Amino acid sequence: MDLYSIILVDDEEEVRKSIIKKIEWQSAGFKVVGDAENGEDAIEKIEVLEPDVVLTDIRMPYMDGLALAEKIRQRYPSMKVVIFSGYDDFEYAQKAIKLNVTEYILKPVNVEELTSILKRIKNNLDREIEEKRNISRLRENYRKSLPVFREQFFNDLVHKNLSNEIAEQKLKEYDIPIAGAWKWIIAAVAVERGEVGDTLTLHREEELIPVSVMQIIREKLEGYCRFAMFQSVLEAEMVVVVALDEDSITGLIDVLGDICKETRRILEVPVTIGIGHSCEELSNIPYAYQSAIDALGYKAIAGKGSTIYINDMEPVASGKLEFDSVSEADLISAVKFGPAEKIEAAVTQIIQKMESAKVHFRQQQVYMFGVLNSVIQMVQQYDLDLEDIMGGDLESMTVFDKIQKGEFGSWLYKAAEKINQAINQERDLTTRQVIQEARQYIMDHYQNPDLSVEMICRHLHMSPAYFSTLFKKETGQAYIAYLTDLRLNKAVELLNKTEDKTYVIAAKVGYQEQNYFSYVFKKKFGVSPTKFRGVR
Repeated sequence: MDLYSIILVDDEEEVRKSIIKKIEWQSAGFKVVGDAENGEDAIEKIEVLEPDVVLTDIRMPYMDGLALAEKIRQRYPSMKVVIFSGYDDFEYAQKAIKLNVTEYILKPVNVEELTSILKRIKNNLDREIEEKRNISRLRENYRKSLPVFREQFFNDLVHKNLSNEIAEQKLKEYDIPIAGAWKWIIAAVAVERGEVGDTLTLHREEELIPVSVMQIIREKLEGYCRFAMFQSVLEAEMVVVVALDEDSITGLIDVLGDICKETRRILEVPVTIGIGHSCEELSNIPYAYQSAIDALGYKAIAGKGSTIYINDMEPVASGKLEFDSVSEADLISAVKFGPAEKIEAAVTQIIQKMESAKVHFRQQQVYMFGVLNSVIQMVQQYDLDLEDIMGGDLESMTVFDKIQKGEFGSWLYKAAEKINQAINQERDLTTRQVIQEARQYIMDHYQNPDLSVEMICRHLHMSPAYFSTLFKKETGQAYIAYLTDLRLNKAVELLNKTEDKTYVIAAKVGYQEQNYFSYVFKKKFGVSPTKFRGVR
């Protein structure tokens, strides 16, 4: 059985030792991972140990139990807090309730009572974890979230190069009835909002118009073909993915044309539908989708309120070769984030597309220009050495001659690998620079008693959680421990070089309370500041 971790906080050492000794922690479901003398000390240990439960006295020097509970609620909202107090004070109990303290009990601590409370807390923690893991609940949540998952999948399907295997798997998982088609075709539906009148009540409820249009589309296509419909997050158009089981594109265009007429007749809403090229692979749907969006772009020529088939507007090019936005995004993502396998896959896809296209050599060169432009943009974005990335081919542009020898793929892979390595080095350098800037900020502001992670993160424009992880990784210390060491080392310098009073030195190194400064100092060096000065 996994035990929950607990930290005990009390300024009386004997009380801490007594509680730790008397309670049978394991049988209650807990293990004591640490103890602290006060709230300030506890915060440092909580940051490092991350206990499940904090058991704290309410009256302590430097930071009392309620102040500690408030900080815990701010930073670790799921952590349980138990407060015990020797004062039967209703005001304390009220404050504890406001801070959502788990339990509030009176001293002296009764072993049976505390054991009972711990077991109750354990049962609550077990129940919370079980609820989060509960399969039926997860299934219910999944069912409720399924429309959101489907919407996200559709947007990924049309904007990213999903493999056929993944696309087929998701279609099955989300129960979308368009898998295993002869061909797929995309229709992008645009409601011409600027031309919607104000004659119907519906027109004054603008957000309901797309819902009504989708309902008409659904009624017209159900029974005619297998289809799926969703809202594009980028183009703000409704999108219909149609699975064709036979060569029925002409019939589909007629049905879509009828939808345009119906929406105008019933809803008095003009709708334009762009119909893209068909595709035989799910992985090629992004190209089909883009061609549907391109078809909508011809509204100024073909007119609004009807269907526009891309083949009617552009000549069909069986050997068209284009370095499109999807391939470019895949290459950039692979180069920026790696790993090497992903870079290789992106490069392989680019080369395979180029080699399989039956086009003139000049069109291959245009394609390569597109790839090269993407590479150069990444080089410029990260301020890298262009000639080094290009492998000495910059001036003569012999990179384009490599295609004749079948070397373009290996060149592109090497260039992509160099950029990836350079970006990683730059990222590491940036991390070191950020931590160095943080250290400098701490050095410049350590005298401020209110100096906090939040202040530093506002200066660095970072999130506190990410900064804390980064800082500990780079320095080997948690931020609070680092700041404490810096302040105490500065205090030692002042004790050695000046005759300032202890309370003056405490203030100079960022401690508002002389007593707490002396406590922290003695904890680190084994003697009080006054005695330290006396034995120097």
